[in-house]
Amino acid sequence: MKIVIDGMGGDNAPDAIVEGVVQAVQELGQENQIILVGQEQLLTDALRKTRYNGNRIQIVNADSVISNDDAPVRAVRKMKDSSVVVGMNMVKNGEGDVFISAGSTGAILAGGLLILGRVKGIDRPTLATVYPVIGGKPSLLVDAGANAECKPRNLLEFAVMGSIYMEKVLGRENPTVGLVNNGTEEEKGTALTRAANKLLKESSVNFVGNIEARELQNSACDVIVTDGFTGNALIKLTEGLGLMVLRELKSIFLTSPMTKISAILMKEQLKKLKTEFDYKEYGGAPILGVKGALLKMHGSSDAKAVRQTILKAVLYVEENVVGIISDAVNPRSKRSSDTDDQEK
Repeated sequence: MKIVIDGMGGDNAPDAIVEGVVQAVQELGQENQIILVGQEQLLTDALRKTRYNGNRIQIVNADSVISNDDAPVRAVRKMKDSSVVVGMNMVKNGEGDVFISAGSTGAILAGGLLILGRVKGIDRPTLATVYPVIGGKPSLLVDAGANAECKPRNLLEFAVMGSIYMEKVLGRENPTVGLVNNGTEEEKGTALTRAANKLLKESSVNFVGNIEARELQNSACDVIVTDGFTGNALIKLTEGLGLMVLRELKSIFLTSPMTKISAILMKEQLKKLKTEFDYKEYGGAPILGVKGALLKMHGSSDAKAVRQTILKAVLYVEENVVGIISDAVNPRSKRSSDTDDQEK
């Protein structure tokens, strides 16, 4: 497998990206290769710092970098020599199996649509991200920000794609699906959520009904479905609250000798709590619905986050998530293909 990664994307590039690549390649099987895309000299220097002396990391030059200030669609169309465009074209042309970047979210979404293209039958791709659950298994939130305005059909597609990813990559069999709403009753919510509820009930996903936001932290469902505006607000609010709780706990435990002793006694429990809130543990967010494996990492990703994302990307490709999504939304095409194979 060839894993293509943007060596110039994110706040800590290229050093953190390269360090994470080196960590990951040492855990992957010999059949896996990582291709770093970006400014060759900078990547070569960063790789030299790690003292890596193997032959499973390749560097492909890309002279320019798309920044967060660049207009995404224009940048993808005009900056052909950027690390994002070069990397995605490698996946499109079969020179790589998956593309990973911590760069501009807008550019990665635009590149996914303009370069890789949508899976036939999918109206809008979705950004899926792990949602932390304290004391339980994390959920998957779709959409986390790719589509601010949605149609009921889009929410159904998000549910189908999220369920496939949750089962194949995160290992949750027959995952439950919940629709974010301001009440659990079917008749509550906006025109969008009421129509989406009806579609989800009639679909093949394991739909458990409407879910209120306060229940998301209690493992109310495996796949959380909502529009991108609401999803982005939810994930950022949760991250902010998590950081605030950890900050306040630290402050409380430092107030007196007795509380300091308590902190020492609770060290393992506090470490576990911090881990459950840490996005680095979960790897990057897949962009589901495009014709290629594509993962977006947090802009502030460090080496640990890069390593985790690469390991997750291997499962993404090995489990053929893109192909399964295509078959799920195009069942007639799959049956036709199967019939042709049998006739041969």
